[in-house]
Amino acid sequence: MSDPSEETAATQKSLEEHPSVDDAAERRRQYVTANRDRIRELNRLWRSEHLDRARELNRDSMRRAAARRHREAEVQARGRERAKRWRVEHPERRREYQQRWVAENREKVREYYNRYYEAHRDEVNARAAARRDADPERTKQITRQWAERNKEHRAELQRNRRRDPEIYQSELEANAAARRLKRSLSRAGLPPKLLHATTAAERRANEREADAYFNDPSRPEHLRQFTVFAESLTEHMLKNGARMREFAEAYVFSRARVGLPPVSVEGVVYARAVEIVSERMRRVDLLTGRDVAAAVRSTKAEVRRVERQRQFDVLVKTVVFQVQRNRARYGVDAEMGSRARANRRKPLAPVESLIVQLAVQEIAERNPTDKVTVEEARKLVRIATLRIGASFQVRRHAVENRVNRLPLV
Repeated sequence: MSDPSEETAATQKSLEEHPSVDDAAERRRQYVTANRDRIRELNRLWRSEHLDRARELNRDSMRRAAARRHREAEVQARGRERAKRWRVEHPERRREYQQRWVAENREKVREYYNRYYEAHRDEVNARAAARRDADPERTKQITRQWAERNKEHRAELQRNRRRDPEIYQSELEANAAARRLKRSLSRAGLPPKLLHATTAAERRANEREADAYFNDPSRPEHLRQFTVFAESLTEHMLKNGARMREFAEAYVFSRARVGLPPVSVEGVVYARAVEIVSERMRRVDLLTGRDVAAAVRSTKAEVRRVERQRQFDVLVKTVVFQVQRNRARYGVDAEMGSRARANRRKPLAPVESLIVQLAVQEIAERNPTDKVTVEEARKLVRIATLRIGASFQVRRHAVENRVNRLPLV
């Protein structure tokens, strides 16, 4: 047998005579590092002398790289497909794996969430608000459940908020004002103040509708057309309402005479007015049916108001003229009315007020009063009384003195 020491020496000599691949690669790296400029110059010279061969080698390299990328992409696609099929076939195991990973990596998950939230704060808040708005009842239920579970935490939050003296004082003043209003309404026999609690979802919906309305690029022209149309329709009806109503009544009568279905006179009037105003306007292309209906409602209200005011003014002038024309007769009737009230032990009313009431009763029998409300009738009496009061001051004192000297029966 050979000596082990001799075998060891022979092995070392063999390694020295045949260096390893790692040593050769290391020496090559050292050479490249020490001779970068020389290697670059040699490569440039070789490429200039063998341009066709360099281009061929470059094409081969690019083909191999493209084939390698294609193989890697296919491998990755097959892997993704296998993973997708596995997730579809094993949903429970997938869910268990996800839950286990989340439980084992709480800090990582929290860090991921926080980093994503910082980078996409507005998007996250918008998605959360959309989920809450999509199911408000579930949102309310979750909020109530959280409040029931965290009563102490809620109380602590409220205490921390009220530690600010300004906030605390403002809440005390608001509560005191609400109690005073409630007591005042109760003493007056009125119902309590009705409050509609608007939820955050409703406020966000209102804001979205307002933004969509005011940010519409066609809105200024749309509003201009609607404003001009409504004003023109009102002006046309105030100027030609009576004549158009006569035409509409004749049209409705003609339809009834030939056996056609009946139509509303007012409907015919406003349909014709809308047609005339639309033809006169320069642009009505942005107006919708709702816009036309709103303009018609506004015109009807304005026409009724103007007609009521005209009738009111005519009645006031007629009452004043009637009193001035029949002053003596109304004075005697008012004196008799005052005596009758005194005999019944009722408080005396001003003479001019009694005279105006008598005149109004006579005028109402032969003048139209269909557009005057009860409140406007009281206002009519007050205005007419003030206009004729100065001329009846002396007569009122004389009548009151005579009435006071009468014996009671």
